[in-house]
Amino acid sequence: MQRAVQTGNERTIRLSDGELTTLRQWGDAGPLLVGVHGLGASRYGWARIGERLAEHFRVVAYDQRGHGDSAEVRDMRFRRSVDDCAEVVASLGEPVRAILGHSWGGAVVIAAGRRAPVNRVVAIDPLLVAAPGVWSQSVLPEYRSTLTKSREQRERDIRLDNAALPEIEIEAKLHAARRLTIDPIEALGAENGIDAGRWNFRSLLDDYPRPLMLAVADVKRTVFGRLDREYAREHGGPTVHLHEYEGASHSLQRDAFDRFMPDLQAFLSSP
Repeated sequence: MQRAVQTGNERTIRLSDGELTTLRQWGDAGPLLVGVHGLGASRYGWARIGERLAEHFRVVAYDQRGHGDSAEVRDMRFRRSVDDCAEVVASLGEPVRAILGHSWGGAVVIAAGRRAPVNRVVAIDPLLVAAPGVWSQSVLPEYRSTLTKSREQRERDIRLDNAALPEIEIEAKLHAARRLTIDPIEALGAENGIDAGRWNFRSLLDDYPRPLMLAVADVKRTVFGRLDREYAREHGGPTVHLHEYEGASHSLQRDAFDRFMPDLQAFLSSP
């Protein structure tokens, strides 16, 4: 089902519907981890984490549909995204210690973790529920404003707006912005009925079958709100571990990196 073509630390695989995605790897030895980025990002969004973990793990990240070097790939249905994650895991041909996802990717790994042969799952501020209308009222206007700018202006804005971040994070944002268009953002909303209130995947947490780390942002800056946290505590079961990062934004893996990484490493290394 998958065909791999490898060059250096990158490889291309063919998914079951014939589409291609590109994988990048950090680290040469140790257990395998797979990273799944969020909306508007790309595989390079895992570079900083990948470099930090490379001494003990191999971190593999891929471009989700409509993003990075898969910018022309369509079918933005959530089910298809979950299938892609499971197929990437299968393509590696050996045990995977954990799948890690952020935001949209966090929801993907929670779903994929219920069926893929992985040891554990990490979801960073996962988008499990979207209120009706939020896509058209908030998400789309923001992306339309950004994506109407020239590539040169986008890159200037990224450097200016993220000057406090390490260069590795800025380069990841630049890579993500170079080929991104509004089409996959619109399609993700339309094909999943987000404005109609059909993006509700809290039940994926019910009696979760393997260790799951939920790393969530400050309740005032999160997409994983109080109701999600209450649901996780009540329905997730003993394998669900909730870590809250006060003051951190939705992209807590960036702005709370030094607080998040010790917790992540401890979770990945636990028996």
